[in-house]
Formats: sequence, structure tokens, C-alpha cells
Amino acid sequence: MPKIAITNALYLTLDNAALQIQRGNLLIEDDKITRLDKMATADANFSDYEIIDGSHRLYLPGLINTHGHSAMTLLRGVSDDVGLQDWFDSIWPLEAKFTADMVAKGSLLAIAEMIKGGTTCFVDMYDHMDQIATGVARSGMRACLTRGVIGLGTKPEWLAKIKEAKNFANNWHGQCDNRITTMMSPHAPYTCPPEVMEKLVDIAHELNLPIHTHLAETQREIVMCEEQYGIRPIDYLEKYHFFSRPNLLAHVIYVNPAEITKLAHYKSHISHNPGSNLKLGSGIAPVTQFIAKNMLVALGTDSAASNNNLDMFEEMRLAALIHKGNLQDPRAVSAAQVLEMATINGANALWLNDIGVLATGMKADIIAIDIDQPHFYPQTNLISQLVYSASAKDVTDVWVDGRPLMRNKELLTLDEEKIKREFASCYEKLMA
Repeated sequence: MPKIAITNALYLTLDNAALQIQRGNLLIEDDKITRLDKMATADANFSDYEIIDGSHRLYLPGLINTHGHSAMTLLRGVSDDVGLQDWFDSIWPLEAKFTADMVAKGSLLAIAEMIKGGTTCFVDMYDHMDQIATGVARSGMRACLTRGVIGLGTKPEWLAKIKEAKNFANNWHGQCDNRITTMMSPHAPYTCPPEVMEKLVDIAHELNLPIHTHLAETQREIVMCEEQYGIRPIDYLEKYHFFSRPNLLAHVIYVNPAEITKLAHYKSHISHNPGSNLKLGSGIAPVTQFIAKNMLVALGTDSAASNNNLDMFEEMRLAALIHKGNLQDPRAVSAAQVLEMATINGANALWLNDIGVLATGMKADIIAIDIDQPHFYPQTNLISQLVYSASAKDVTDVWVDGRPLMRNKELLTLDEEKIKREFASCYEKLMA
């Protein structure tokens, strides 16, 4: 790969644990940032580099989407304005018709959408995961992938799912120069009986992998868990040793103070999904209480079937706004905090210590924002404007591992028109 010098640009950096905007030059060699000057040097010698004029651009770490189901783009708009259980009743019969090819085509459309919106790394919990991993490899994105296991049905059925999940994790963890990592994933406490949960936790120990699940997303889920097992979901996970592994929890809305203390004790990572939770009427996670317990909170979109887009800028804006309104406190969650949730916190939530920050020695996962637009003027506070003014449509360029995936809003590793055409054909077959 050529050496790249981005000159005379603005950068979002993390200095002394605080986000800052600085002007300067950023150098990329192979897959890493090798230098980030704190001031512009117009006369610097970059003769060995491909020079990119960064004027009118703001560069920041690629955004990290910590929870989703990419192939569900095929179900975008299929079941809107209904609650989660009614949504499941509409969605699950259609998901049962998904073929491996449909998952491949649906996830590729999601990958294209995410790249265009500045997301460089994402979590995916689904089935036919080989198809999704192949799309990630082809696209150049980074991803933490897991074959989700719903432990309902017959024992041979869920044993086959567990075997598939283990084989997938074994085959793909660390592939593509470590752009792909894996986890184990019981779908949720109420869909995974004890024997299923125990087997998945055991495999996570055997393979030394983290574990990911949906947790406390609705009040009905709490009731179902109490009816099935006589205890609340967090107690159920604790009983079957879920917290013996590093863990990432999606949603986490209906938790009481004692449970939050317990999750903090276990150092659980939280994927906050405000857009999906609001649209399904599920509720609002107690994010300020998590933060008060020094818990790691990151952001996720969930699927395009419940969101209905994969725009992490919109997710940041929602995460900053809903807690202010809900708590009647404009200081509840700041713009800087949600920017960290979407970048450095997202990286840490996935146990990835070389992304999420623009700094020397870090992986060159970088996005560029066009700030020479009316909605960025006056440029009084660009950290706030990234959250309250920006959108996915402002992203112009994307690099992962120093490789350009999008330049001047044109995808370089994927054929967008072909992806949309093949996706439309799959959707027609699905709905026939």
C-alpha cells in the first residue's frame, strides 16, 4: 500500500483523556498511523507519500457499531410501528425463509451502507455467518462476528447451532490480518435454556472468547424469565456462569440499581441502542447510572429492521438527546461522551486496543467529514457539531487498516450498483 500524508487538516484526537480538535498532518504507512503533527507544516517534505489535501475536512476515528444483525436489511420497513413481541411475530417467519445467499446479499448491502456512513467496525450476531464473514473480508471492513444461538426447538436442532457457532469462531477468529474477531452468543436468557447457556459459556472458555447477548430489552422479557426460571435475567446469567467470560450486553433497559451494581462488578460492557429501543417502544436504558458506576458504554444501531438505518451519527445524536429529555437535565450525557461511545469506547467494548483513536501507532481506521457545508457554520465547537449537526451523508472518505474503502463518496472495494441490484432480487424472492 502507498504511504499517505493527509495535510493541513483538522483531527479529532484524545489527549489526556479528553477529546480535542487539532490541526496538522497525519501520516499512514501500511496499516498504521505513523505520525500525527499537532500543527500544520506546509513546507514539510512528503515526497515519498501520496498527498491528500485535508482542507475543509475533519478526520476522526472510524465509528464502531457494537450491536447489529446486518442481513436484516432485507426486512427494513417490513414491520414498523409495533412493539417488540409483535415485531418478532412478523419478522421471525420471514427470517425462517432466509437462505445463505439472502444473508450474503442482505449483509453486503448493510456493509455498503455502513462504510458510506463512516462505520469501519461492526458487531454481527446472526446465522449463515460464513457468508457475512466473506462479505467483511471482501469489503475491507473490520468486524466482530458471532453465530447467534436461539436455544429453542429440539435438542438436535440447538446442538447443531452450537456446533456451527463453535466451528465459525474457530475458523474465522483472527482472519484477514485480525480484521475479523469472533465471540460466542446465546441470543438471550429467555431463548436459551440452562443446558444451552452452559454449553456456550464452556465453549467461550475453551476458545478464550468473549460472550455477547441481548439483555433486559423489554419488561415482558423480565416476566418471561421469571416465569421460566423463577429469577430475573441477570440472576439467570449469573447462575449459569455467563459473567465468567468478558461480556458485551445489548440494550440493558430494565435493570434495577442492585443489578447495575452487579454488572459493574462483573465489568460488563454495554451496547446502547437508542434508535431501535425508541422505535420499538422498548424504553430508555439507564445510561447515566451505568456511567456513574464507571461502566463502559458503547453504541449500536441494532438491525435495519428495527432502526431503520445503520447511521451511527444519528445514534450519537439520539444518545445525547434522549437522556437530557428523559432526566430533564441538559448535562445528562454530553456530545463528547457519545463521541467516545462511538469510537474509543466501541473499540474497548470489543477488546480491540489498536483502534478507536487517532494516534501514532494505532491502526489507520479513519474517516473524513466534509465540514465545508452550511450546517457546520459557524465552526464554533466541532465536537458538538459532529453529534448535533452531522449525519452519515457528510462522510467523504474511509480507510481501514490504511486501505481506502471509500474516496470522495465512491466505494472502492464494493460494486454498489451490483449489490443493490442483487439485493432487490433477493427481496423479491423472499416476499414472493
